[in-house]
Amino acid sequence: MGIRPCFFVLALLYFCCPLVGQQRDTIFVPPASALEFIEDYFQNIEGEGDFDFNALFEELAFYQNNPINLNTANEDELRALRLLSDVQIINLISYRIQTGPLLAIYELQVIPGFDMAAIRRILPFVRVNSQLDDYNLPIGEMIASGKNELFLRWQRILENQKGYQPADDPTTNRYLGDPNQLYLRFRHTYSNRLSWGITAEKDRGETFFKGSNTQGFDYYSAHFFLRDYKAWLPAVALGDFNISFGQGLVLFSGFGGGKSAFATQVKRSSRTLMPYASVNEALFMRGAGVTLAPTEQIEVTTFASYRRRDGNLTDIDTAFAGDQLLQRITSFNESGLHRTPSEVADEGAVGQFTTGGNIIWSGQQHRLGVNLLYNQLDKALDRTPQPYNQFYFSGDQLFNASFDYSYIYRNFNFFGETAWSDNGAMATLNGLLIGLDRKVDLAIVYRRYARDYQALNADAFAETGGTRNEEGIYVGLEIRPAERWTISTYFDQWRHPWLRFNLDSPSTGYEYRGRITYEQRRTLRMYLEARQETKYINRPNNETAFNEPIPRQIFQTRLHIARPSTKALELRTRFDGGFFDNEAEDRQTGFSVLQDILFKPLGSPLSFTARYALFDTDGYDIRFYHYENNLLNTFSIPAYYNRGSRFYLNVRYRPLKAFTIEGRLAQTFWSNRDRIGSGLEEIDGPVRTEAALQIKYQFSRLCNNILLFKEYTFDAAHFLPHVPEGHKCKRMHGHTYVVRLCLEGPLDPVLGWVRDFADIKKFWKPLEEQMDHHVLNDIPGLENPTAEHIAIWIFRQLKPDLPELAYVELYETPRSGVKYAGELES
Repeated sequence: MGIRPCFFVLALLYFCCPLVGQQRDTIFVPPASALEFIEDYFQNIEGEGDFDFNALFEELAFYQNNPINLNTANEDELRALRLLSDVQIINLISYRIQTGPLLAIYELQVIPGFDMAAIRRILPFVRVNSQLDDYNLPIGEMIASGKNELFLRWQRILENQKGYQPADDPTTNRYLGDPNQLYLRFRHTYSNRLSWGITAEKDRGETFFKGSNTQGFDYYSAHFFLRDYKAWLPAVALGDFNISFGQGLVLFSGFGGGKSAFATQVKRSSRTLMPYASVNEALFMRGAGVTLAPTEQIEVTTFASYRRRDGNLTDIDTAFAGDQLLQRITSFNESGLHRTPSEVADEGAVGQFTTGGNIIWSGQQHRLGVNLLYNQLDKALDRTPQPYNQFYFSGDQLFNASFDYSYIYRNFNFFGETAWSDNGAMATLNGLLIGLDRKVDLAIVYRRYARDYQALNADAFAETGGTRNEEGIYVGLEIRPAERWTISTYFDQWRHPWLRFNLDSPSTGYEYRGRITYEQRRTLRMYLEARQETKYINRPNNETAFNEPIPRQIFQTRLHIARPSTKALELRTRFDGGFFDNEAEDRQTGFSVLQDILFKPLGSPLSFTARYALFDTDGYDIRFYHYENNLLNTFSIPAYYNRGSRFYLNVRYRPLKAFTIEGRLAQTFWSNRDRIGSGLEEIDGPVRTEAALQIKYQFSRLCNNILLFKEYTFDAAHFLPHVPEGHKCKRMHGHTYVVRLCLEGPLDPVLGWVRDFADIKKFWKPLEEQMDHHVLNDIPGLENPTAEHIAIWIFRQLKPDLPELAYVELYETPRSGVKYAGELES
């Protein structure tokens, strides 16, 4: 690695030298529904690759250990869970308005749209008890009391690629760096109130401490973010951050999503300011932002950002501005790759200054926002003239303004945004979410984006990117006809009034999708779906002067089965099939089948996930996107196409709670190809193998956390139904159980405690009443009431209300007991 990067890592560790590495660490795994939503997103944009999702799911990961209060959470916070549909969110808010706060979690059952499956899905992340907001904790205390994480990651493709081969001719184009991809991230957090840290990355082919990167990594990012420091100061962002307005017609730099199998999740909603700690080198702001709340109902946000962006430079003009030659760029380059001399030449070619802000007036039922945005480039954007792009933005200045709204009336939620660019063009999106019945939800979205609407940072709901040249209507429906069954379907129809890239005429299109899901708690989840999309393309291999557009059709179907065989083993099987067709070429058909194994032995520091897949398609046009388990904080969505097989193996080892080591090996074999890839990525052979290694170290200051415990006893009878015949525990018998609840957390500087003992007793009492002088086998979840299962059950029941709960100790006798610390919750 060299002296300088090693010193950099050691300096981080030295900075934290008074820290201890024995902190409890629960590894967060996003729920299946959230991952399927991401999978659908990359299917829609027809993209693939490896992605860093630490920003995408950071809210949900936080709520796992600090459950959100359903009685006080606003719409943005509820949507950050990514586990509730838009209709469920408005039904919950409407219920609170009409009846007041919830008294217990399971009161959700009386709210339309909430069945037991939905409640169990959010149970680890929510609570209903009240808790005072503390706006008095000093920043120094949050820094001293927080959690620190250090990630180090290495990745590479093992086969020799053309870009790394020695060049016979010095002028031959090749990558300037080596094939290793390196990643470093240090982050400090206190609850979700404070976050600061640095992220650094070197992509494959980029130089490291030489060439254009004498400073080490090719990409650096740093941020400081403070949330809810005072009631009047909801957010402060310094360094790199995300900012989002309304429905994304003007600005949305977070993850917006789009059409998916979750048909009623169509509304964009996000906190205006969010910290940024990912490695996408295009979608963030760099500077400062602040949100102020002069009253309870009004928030004002303003920000300023300046950063260098990659751009394709044109030839130097012959015109002079004084003694300085003028330059222009033809387009932005958003890949973030700087591997070749031409890519290095485009690095930081243009400076972009962005400023703006918004004012939001919100209440329990309404939200109104006014948004302003100004962009200035230090080199004019001068696109290469093409018929399709003549209405795109060109120049060096752009101003946007918009108005967005959301209004909840009973089971109706009206929402939308209307925006203008400074050329007078308009874009508008308006939607309606309705709970038609306790078992039926409906979503309707109409959008109309003028062909000459211009916005550099827009990301709204649409069929295509760019938020321009589109008009369409979307209708999504979710039906829950019976317990465990869900039917989700949508239909989207659109038109493009002007030409598009690779399409030389106005066009229309439509798409429909349906999914039937059956879910049985902890034993089975399966769904069957079908999706068809029809839209126009230029006629392939056209030999005439006029490139005639023709319709092309894609149809895909999928059967997905996930079945936990034991508490430690889960099997997932998936079948995909479909076809691609147009009138100018032969129909392409294909299928893929894959088997996943997830093995996480109870109490073992070693776990692994693996996949083996077979695929056979007639070409790239009929391809299947599949989510793959990967290293912590990353995920992969590759496309399976042509004919071949793919496997991967991820191994995770946690010798200490604070220390995690992971390795990954993935390989694709194409039986019908002699070469893989193209250009400098080309591999001479049919196999591509990816290897990765990651180390995670989590630590916090020893002196800041307090351990407190409370002991209780209860008497109960039980028997163990699965032990062999003749075993004494097969017969009904009883114990006087002793339970020790241990809580861990920072000392409250005002109240002087971690948690009130009265709170602990309040939450323990309902459990004691369920168990004391009862047969444990009769309690749902305790059908096999071993000491281990009882401890796990108690932990899971208490954790949502006692997020500080570190572990549960349970004694059957004075010398026999178990301890459960929640590691298995991931």
